[in-house]
Amino acid sequence: MSETPETSIAETEPPQEEEPVKEEETEDNTPAWLKKSDRLEILKETAIETPTEPDEDFIWSAKVLANQGRQAEDVSEEEITWLKKLRQGLGKTRRSLVNQLKAVVGQGPLNQDAVEEIEALLLQADVGVDATDYIITTLQNKLKQEALPPEKAIEYLKEIIREILDAPLANYSNPGFEPEKGKLNIWMLTGVNGVGKTTTIGKLAHLSKQSGYSCMIAAADTFRAAAVEQVKVWGERSQVEVIANPGKNTDPAAVVYDGIEAAKSREIELLLVDTAGRLQNKKNLMAELSKIRRIIDKKAESAVVESLLVLDATLGQNGLRQAEVFSEAAQLSGVILTKIDGTAKGGVALAVARQLNLPIRFVGAGEGIEDLRPFSSYEFVEALLSGD
Repeated sequence: MSETPETSIAETEPPQEEEPVKEEETEDNTPAWLKKSDRLEILKETAIETPTEPDEDFIWSAKVLANQGRQAEDVSEEEITWLKKLRQGLGKTRRSLVNQLKAVVGQGPLNQDAVEEIEALLLQADVGVDATDYIITTLQNKLKQEALPPEKAIEYLKEIIREILDAPLANYSNPGFEPEKGKLNIWMLTGVNGVGKTTTIGKLAHLSKQSGYSCMIAAADTFRAAAVEQVKVWGERSQVEVIANPGKNTDPAAVVYDGIEAAKSREIELLLVDTAGRLQNKKNLMAELSKIRRIIDKKAESAVVESLLVLDATLGQNGLRQAEVFSEAAQLSGVILTKIDGTAKGGVALAVARQLNLPIRFVGAGEGIEDLRPFSSYEFVEALLSGD
């Protein structure tokens, strides 16, 4: 008989299950990983952030505000952000002007070659012939009296440009262009399709609300199918009521009439009237514009009425020709310059002021609802001619 082989204990006993590893616990029975996480959160909350260095645009914006007498505690982040956008928006125009102008004006009295070079630079920026002639003549007279280094010459050039931009304000009793508190103000916005008129309406509504005014929009652009819906979207974004009649063949003047009635009943301070994109060669539309103005004058005799042309800066001199036609038809009291961030033709602002004697009231640089601000000749010129 053969012997039974020995069987090891390991083969006969079932394998022992490993005991689960217990979480390391602290005295209060809280798992260590949780404690570690808590410590990290505390560290995050108490950590001192390393301040980031302000960029060039931030420093420039702060200086511009300080030079206007603003104190640091009164300056908002929104203002700094806006000035940065304005400077960046005028970057294309600035880069094509500043360095070349410095090279020319820093050589003493202007000879004929220098005059022609400056003239070409200004015209390329769509400053316009009239404004260009005035700038060159004034600058030449100054340089004949005294030799100016490039930086001083540029500073004098800034003064000339500010003078051009501010000159039209002498014709108006409201140079700051703010709605009068406690009474109805009606701002009628005009302009051809594509200049950003409806967007500007929404931005103005937002700005007025932020400034403490009650506001309403009358959607009187009834000739374009999507216009009323676009206005409603902007009304929702700016939390402003929109008066509209979306039916086909609605009379724009009737919408304005309803808007005035609603504004009066609700004691609204600012009624913004959106009008159709009126092309210069459509006399019936221009006649309709005049009709709207007559309705406003009749139904709101005591209201402060302003008519603003929305002008696309990228159009340059073509935009100036639009302004000439609208100025006759709409009794314009100013211009809103849009899309300044997408062009090297920012000089068109000077052409509007010099040739049409119209003030720039607002300027837009960006697509956000907050990217429209009251026009400041000082800020505009600094953004146009400071730096690169």
